[in-house]
Amino acid sequence: MTDVAAPSTAHELDDRAGYDPAFLGVDVPMPTLDTPEPTVGLRYLHYSVLFRPDRRFAAVTALAMDGARLRQVDRTDDWRLDPRLAAELQAGPPVYADNDLDRGHLVMRASSAWGDTDEEARQAEADTFYFPNAAPQNKLFNQGRELWLGLEEYVQEHADAFDRKFVVLAGPVLDPADPPYRGIQVPLRFWKVVAFVQDGALAATGYVLDQTPLLDDLGAALEEAVPGAAPPLGPFRTFQVPVADIGTLTGVLLDQLAVADLMQPALTGAGPGPGAWVELRSFDDVVLTG
Repeated sequence: MTDVAAPSTAHELDDRAGYDPAFLGVDVPMPTLDTPEPTVGLRYLHYSVLFRPDRRFAAVTALAMDGARLRQVDRTDDWRLDPRLAAELQAGPPVYADNDLDRGHLVMRASSAWGDTDEEARQAEADTFYFPNAAPQNKLFNQGRELWLGLEEYVQEHADAFDRKFVVLAGPVLDPADPPYRGIQVPLRFWKVVAFVQDGALAATGYVLDQTPLLDDLGAALEEAVPGAAPPLGPFRTFQVPVADIGTLTGVLLDQLAVADLMQPALTGAGPGPGAWVELRSFDDVVLTG
C-alpha cells in the first residue's frame, strides 16, 4: 500500500474554486441533503465534497468534467488527509492498513484530470487523492467494477454529438445498517448521477454499484467472520436506476435531475423502486434515450 503523502496545509487549498454549478450552461446546483446530520463543504480543483463528519465520509461529490480538455497524466497515488478537517473526522490510513480494502475514488482521478494546461490537469488529478474523496471498496476488479469505472467515458462518447461537458455527482450510500469496522461503518453501495446537455435540454442518468454479498454468500461470510475483521464484501454489481430512487435511498435532493432522467419506469416495465433497476452486464444494457 502506498504511504500517505506529507500533509497539506489549509492555506494550500485556499484557491480551489470547487464545483461550478453553471458549468453545463444550465444551472445544476450542488445537491443538499434532506437529512438532519451536519455537513461540511470542501472545495478542490474541478470538484466539491459535501462531507458528513458523523460517518467520516462524503455524502456527495460533485465534479465538472470537460471531455474536450481531458489530459493523460501520471497517477499521483499520494493519499493525504484534508487539513481543513480534524484527522479523527476522516476515514484515513488506519481504515485501509493491512487488509484487502481499496481506497475507492468517489471522483475518478481520470475524470478530473482536465484543463487548459498539463499543470492544471496534474493538480486536478492530485486533488482527487484526499481522503474525503475515498471510501472502502472490495479489491476485486471484476466486470461490475469495470462497468462502474467506464460509465462516465461511455456516456461521454454517447453524448459527443451534443455536448462534451458533464456534471458527475457521486457518493456512498450511508446506510445506518452498514457494518462497523475500525471506528467507521463500511458503505456497501455507491451511487452516481451523470448530467449533460442533450438536444439542448438537461439530461441525466443514475447508477448504483452494490458490493453487498449475495444473500446465500452473506450468511456464510458472517458465520466465518473474525471479530474486528473487515466486513464481508461481495462481487461488484452495477445497476442503472431511476435518479429519483437514488434521492430516496440517500436523502440527497436530486429533484431537478430526476425530472431530466432518461430512464423512465415505462422503459423497464416497473414502477419506482428496485423493481425498476436494471443490472448492467455490458454497456449495451445502458439506457441513454428517453
